[in-house]
Amino acid sequence: MADVPTDRSPTVTIVPSLPTPGAPSAPSAPPRRPWYASSLVQLTLVRWREFIREPEIVFWTFVFPLLLATGLGIAFREQPEETVTIGVLSARPASATAMRSLDGAPGVVPQLMSDSAAARALRAGKVALVLDPVAADSVRYVFDVARPEARAARQSVDDALQRAAGRVDPVRASERRITEKGARYIDLLIPGLLALNLMGGGIWPIAFSIVSARQKKLLKRFVATPMSRVEYLTAFLLFRMSFLVVEVAFLTAFGMLVFGVPQRGAWAVFALVNLVGALAFSAMGLLLGARPKTIEGVSGLANLAMLPGWVLSGVFFSASNFPDAVQPLIRALPLTAAVDALRLVMLEGAGLAQVMGPMAVLAAWTVVCFVAALRLFVWR
Repeated sequence: MADVPTDRSPTVTIVPSLPTPGAPSAPSAPPRRPWYASSLVQLTLVRWREFIREPEIVFWTFVFPLLLATGLGIAFREQPEETVTIGVLSARPASATAMRSLDGAPGVVPQLMSDSAAARALRAGKVALVLDPVAADSVRYVFDVARPEARAARQSVDDALQRAAGRVDPVRASERRITEKGARYIDLLIPGLLALNLMGGGIWPIAFSIVSARQKKLLKRFVATPMSRVEYLTAFLLFRMSFLVVEVAFLTAFGMLVFGVPQRGAWAVFALVNLVGALAFSAMGLLLGARPKTIEGVSGLANLAMLPGWVLSGVFFSASNFPDAVQPLIRALPLTAAVDALRLVMLEGAGLAQVMGPMAVLAAWTVVCFVAALRLFVWR
């Protein structure tokens, strides 16, 4: 019998494929990074490394303010009562009586001189006044009215001579001399230098770091990373806040230990004023560095932004010396607000309510400058 072909389909068995050793596995959700590996933390650490590796920044932040405070503190230190030398003509019968009358007179040191020597000393400014005791009951004063010390010496000498001659004042007067901390020049200077350091530390390093990274084409590489511009700019603010403690404590301790500058306000209010001030100037630094592409360009903008504060904000003298017409403009400057707030807290013991005005000015500068920096910032 012949074979009859049958119409059967082949049986197909499906065997699940096994993973090949060494082959990549299916993609899964990326593991969550720890907080210290976040972009914000790493960028802040980068700012710290940049600061430590630049010795000139350390000098201008720590050493220069101390040198400035030391120099000005010594130049305007408390000094003993100022005395002036006066000449007493020796070729007069009443010269000896006049010398005895002036013995112990406050502020004057009498010296016997001949007529010619007294004339030369007066012309050369070596004596403030020449006393000519014409007779026992008559004297003549020779002095330059344009010299304030000469007018003061004339008053002091005449008072001593009249008292020695028997004058009795109808009103008994007494005095108590004191030296009050807080009214000295160095007491006004240290809060001003603190505010100046906040401005310089906020504007220069931040603006220059951004422009330097842009000039080196580093910002173009940052665009390809998951980091946002908010994180990049906020990292500068976090660096300033973390560095603020060291910066402020260093200069404040120097002023208190070396010159006895008082700190009459609450430390919490003092710290808050420094914090808000540092934020304001750091936001200004972000804004100044948002667009420039060269170091020369950002240098010009930084100097332009800081110059009004240097001149008008009363760091080295009171801002009230300027005319009333420009006072509203001066009070609107961030450096003026920082100087006023720090002096109120340190010297007058002001509380939070008393410094709300200057702090509101600093807060306004912070918000406006940071928002503007976010809008104007470019990566390249």
